[in-house]
Amino acid sequence: MTAQETFEVRVVTKTAEAEGIASFELARLDGQPLPPFGAGSHIDVHVPGGPVRQYSLCNASHEQHRYRIAVLRDPASRGGSVGMHDRVDEGDVITISTPRNHFALHPAQHTLLLAGGIGVTPLLCMADRLARTGADFALHYCTRSAERTAFAAEIAASAMAPHVHFHFDAGAAEQKLDLAAVLAAPGADKRVYVCGPAGFIDHVVTTAKGLGWAQDRIHLEYFGAPVQDTSGDEGFEVRIASTGKTYAIAPDVSIVEALRGQGIEIMTSCEQGVCGTCITRVLEGEVDHRDMYLTDEEKAGNEQFMPCCSRARSKLLVLDL
Repeated sequence: MTAQETFEVRVVTKTAEAEGIASFELARLDGQPLPPFGAGSHIDVHVPGGPVRQYSLCNASHEQHRYRIAVLRDPASRGGSVGMHDRVDEGDVITISTPRNHFALHPAQHTLLLAGGIGVTPLLCMADRLARTGADFALHYCTRSAERTAFAAEIAASAMAPHVHFHFDAGAAEQKLDLAAVLAAPGADKRVYVCGPAGFIDHVVTTAKGLGWAQDRIHLEYFGAPVQDTSGDEGFEVRIASTGKTYAIAPDVSIVEALRGQGIEIMTSCEQGVCGTCITRVLEGEVDHRDMYLTDEEKAGNEQFMPCCSRARSKLLVLDL
């Protein structure tokens, strides 16, 4: 697998958008246009002194003079969000990747966008695109409170404003999201896109399926994988097809970590099973899928997996490495 192309950008502005949320506007050092992107795209950001993290582009997709991302400061941060908030300022130069899109916007007669907190970022770009093209859509934006709602004033002043509904956990009962009502009329000409915390996404997906929405009309993107119960994990072996060598994987070590210790590098980024960077082909064996990237159908096919987080149900996995 080839590495994602990277380049340097300057932080043009850093703005406090809401309680705990900062946005970063990025531009090329030479002032030239940035690589184009579509609604739903994200970039890898090399956080100074920390890891590589994925952040959705939330500015209009026709813009090429800037990228804009927004980052929620996470108290449980492993170095990504805290690094962006504390170590990145206006004028700094950071490294990013070219955009990728695993959450693309598809044509539909009606589009529902459901955002939980910072999950609004890719949906904001989608809403802008839909508004600009005169499409029929609705964006339901759920947050804890008005103070924690990023881009509220910007949304209110934009062409998407008539299509956006705000829902606050701390608000009156009548303004809270009635998910069953919003999803009540599924159809082949409709699509729903959801992004936010894992619990929010799971609630939307479960409700949609219960109301008759087809799987291929539900599109989702996780920002982080839910915590896995690893208490029952056991060891297994991995064989590298190109060399025939077999390596033991301990119960408390990921495949990526174990192989890295043997000098075998698999390209990774999030190491949570969210971004898809480390996707690897499986030639033999049964996978215990733990990622949030592959579809249910892809997992059932057992042809590829994410070695950063997934494990084996069988005693041996043979990998196309």
